Amino acid sequence: MTTRTIRQTIAAVATSDGAGVALRRSIGTAALKNLDPFLMLDHFGSEVPDDYLAGFPDHPHRGFVTFTYMLDGHMEHRDSLGNRGDLRAGGAQWMKAASGVIHSEMPRQVNGLMRGFQLWINLPAAEKMSDPVYQEFSPAAIPEVTADGIRVRVLAGEHSGVRGVVEDPITNVLYLDITLPAGAVFARPLPATHNAFVYVYEGDAELSGQALPAHRLAVLGDGDEVSLRAGAGGARFILVAGRPIGEPIVQYGPFVMNSREEIEQAFADYRDGRLARVRAAMHAV
Repeated sequence: MTTRTIRQTIAAVATSDGAGVALRRSIGTAALKNLDPFLMLDHFGSEVPDDYLAGFPDHPHRGFVTFTYMLDGHMEHRDSLGNRGDLRAGGAQWMKAASGVIHSEMPRQVNGLMRGFQLWINLPAAEKMSDPVYQEFSPAAIPEVTADGIRVRVLAGEHSGVRGVVEDPITNVLYLDITLPAGAVFARPLPATHNAFVYVYEGDAELSGQALPAHRLAVLGDGDEVSLRAGAGGARFILVAGRPIGEPIVQYGPFVMNSREEIEQAFADYRDGRLARVRAAMHAV
């Protein structure tokens, strides 16, 4: 097997989105516009209520999937198609916006830590105008694999024979949340065909002899295996991989299509009230 090295490291950029929610963005920045099929990675988190209380009021999406993973805190999802969800610490939400969804994600706490990730995953042209689908998973629904002090939460894909709750046959996404004690090593195979990244959000780690401090994303190079060692204080990170789509990406704000004309149509549909025209199928566990 060939161990993947680091092709590029990205320091997450402090910014805000929604109505002023503080976050760190790595994919979707000037340093890394996208990593096919991944369009954006936001790591939101603060213990200061003013950083998150305004939340993410109603906003549209078309042409891609949002994958939200809550680490701490409590948010409520509502959308223009009638769905309502309760996203709590340790839970996840997979929303295929596809042809169009207008939704909100609003905090349901007034103090304490709110922290999590939102990943945007592209859809191929054949799926961009398909019907929306909404899936929500409680913390208890997310399977875990533990061994030798290493804990792996399997959100999507498979690890050690355990399958995650999210199935994404289009890009075959793998999404793991991994906690390592000090000095521990985590290694596993990765499909050589997939783009992959690691994002450290607690402690620090080492990959192929290169240090990865907190809030640093590492784009992995070619190979079919990944191996990381935790630093002296341990480490917690996400490992994400997916099959590239290989199509043109034209993005403008909340719309991701294959051409400028399709982006203009999305804006026209939103303006004229035609964007969210199909009720999303909802699945909650």
